[in-house]
Amino acid sequence: MQVKHYKAGSVGKADVDASAFGDKVLFRTLKDAVYMYQANKRLGTVNTRGRDQVAGSNKKPWKQKHTGRARAGDRKSPIWRGGGTVFGPKPRDYSFAMPIKARRVALRSALAGKFADGEVALAELSGFEKPSAKNARKLLSSLGYTTAKGSKPAQRRALIVVAKHDENAWKSFRNFPGVEMRAARDLNALDVLNGGLIVAERAALAVLVERVSAARTSHVASKPA
Repeated sequence: MQVKHYKAGSVGKADVDASAFGDKVLFRTLKDAVYMYQANKRLGTVNTRGRDQVAGSNKKPWKQKHTGRARAGDRKSPIWRGGGTVFGPKPRDYSFAMPIKARRVALRSALAGKFADGEVALAELSGFEKPSAKNARKLLSSLGYTTAKGSKPAQRRALIVVAKHDENAWKSFRNFPGVEMRAARDLNALDVLNGGLIVAERAALAVLVERVSAARTSHVASKPA
């Protein structure tokens, strides 16, 4: 498969073996993985106060009988204004986990979809000897980060995938709206789906191939002889 390749300030074509990512997108597994990653980001900090937490006196407002009014225990009753909340939301943990093999399959499916849609490009990022937003802008524009839409250029999202963390490259891309950077070992299916245009180093692509191949190899090894 041929993809765009940015090197030394010019754009060309490069051959990429995408067979490791397969040609089928497993939508159910991909949806489950995305739901898991989104749930794990939820903080769950909402909190309501019960009658034991609201401010107020525990004194009985009036005697139990012979007043002509309804019985009342204290002013913190949930049926009174300013009283506690019954069965209100409390801080909770929304996170859950999927098997690592399923997460790798989801990553493989997300990358397969990106290759099928032509949203993967290669780039040589070793040239960032120092932070340079100018060079980063040229790279992004050359690979299609900025597209013509009407009279003004429109910006799209982009995900820079590196083999290992590069401080100079990160500082070069960090101020561009919609642009994120991830190390190949930390990449997940949600990052890929939200990333828009995937710009990867060739070494980073090799790391991804190794990661997604581990799931396929373990699946084959688990079959009975």
